[in-house]
Amino acid sequence: MNRLSLNALAAAALAFGACQVHAQEIKIGYVNSDRVLREATPAKAAQAKLEAEFSKRDKEMGDIAAKLKAAGEKFDKEAPILSEADRTKRQRDLVEQDREFQRKRREFQEDLTQRKNEELSAVVDRANKVIKQIYESEKYDLILQEAVFAGPKIDITDKVVKALNAQGAK
Repeated sequence: MNRLSLNALAAAALAFGACQVHAQEIKIGYVNSDRVLREATPAKAAQAKLEAEFSKRDKEMGDIAAKLKAAGEKFDKEAPILSEADRTKRQRDLVEQDREFQRKRREFQEDLTQRKNEELSAVVDRANKVIKQIYESEKYDLILQEAVFAGPKIDITDKVVKALNAQGAK
């Protein structure tokens, strides 16, 4: 065979090999993590648990804020008739009460954020296990959780939510 024929044969073999690679179907899935964390039963149970755990403190913070506001309004009304010493003393007391309230509110927010992260982390771990099970059982090549655009054909979020719901709130 001449050199030209060998080159043509090599090119044909490469083209045939490339067609074989393209003939293999790649299976890709997409999971909308935000939807999973909104719709799955374990996520809803975690949210309800947090609300129950923090509702009393939240109400207390609301009561303190209302009392502080009422005290501030009362001071504003009475300030013109108070002596300078009484006005200064009450103003100092209001500032101290506000400072204490702000400290309590920060602590409340920090505690709530920490607990939310703990509960969310547990739900995310469970969701990732479910996603891995789907990946292995349905033989996916790739499953994405972040995408700019994903069509409904590759969206497996419903499968993940249904699998999590089937597991229950545990």
